[in-house]
Amino acid sequence: MTSSPAEQAAHTARAHSFNAAAAQYAANRPSYPAALFDTIEELTARPLASSRVVDIGAGTGIATARLQARGAEVIAVEPGDGMAAEFRRALPGVPVVRGNGNALPFTDHCADLLTYAQSWHWTDPDRAVPEALRVLRTGGALALWWNTDALDVPWIGDAARRIDRHFGREHSAWQRTVGARIADPSGRLHLRRRDIRWSRRVPVDTHLANIGSHSVFLTQDAHRTAAFLAEERRHLLRVFPDGIVEETYDVVLLLATTPPTPTT
Repeated sequence: MTSSPAEQAAHTARAHSFNAAAAQYAANRPSYPAALFDTIEELTARPLASSRVVDIGAGTGIATARLQARGAEVIAVEPGDGMAAEFRRALPGVPVVRGNGNALPFTDHCADLLTYAQSWHWTDPDRAVPEALRVLRTGGALALWWNTDALDVPWIGDAARRIDRHFGREHSAWQRTVGARIADPSGRLHLRRRDIRWSRRVPVDTHLANIGSHSVFLTQDAHRTAAFLAEERRHLLRVFPDGIVEETYDVVLLLATTPPTPTT
């Protein structure tokens, strides 16, 4: 479906909004559980150690750091000035190049694994899918994942409904539509899905800063956002009177491997 010019402009504004809030993003966004990387190794039948990995839309390096810790040889791709600067501060030894998934700055068939952590939805799949297939080696894999809120947890479901009311639309609905049809409308990829639940305990201030680092808030009027977060603090402290919030996530992983080269 073709987006209207207004929708395209809003999408672009949201994509660029992270650059001014890169430090907030780095300090407060959740990372990813070890089980996610175990699952990637299981589905690819290949250890991450010594694999050539390109982490696209790497942001401040949250996923890149986890991939590197598993022994992968990682190159990061990030289009934003602010996010790339924060990445270099966090991971000075990891190369980061400017670019995006629609036009990858790499030669053909050079990577074992392409990863998109929280970033595939900023691409145009009609361009990003062929680019992924071009850059991946035979038998390589494309892994897309998102931390999504566990909406079946009562307090999280309540919080999502408050955000929906704040924006006047069902902002949380996209989390229920993440899947192969959305990720690859062309159907060229055979995407397998896994859902991995995990949680972290953080101070209420970290939780609120995490919420505020999402693009829908970053592109709102600052006073309106501050008013919402102040009210949200009151709701949270009724549920977590000690000020420690247990955030629960379902990581949605979509992974496809490239087909082997036909023999002649």
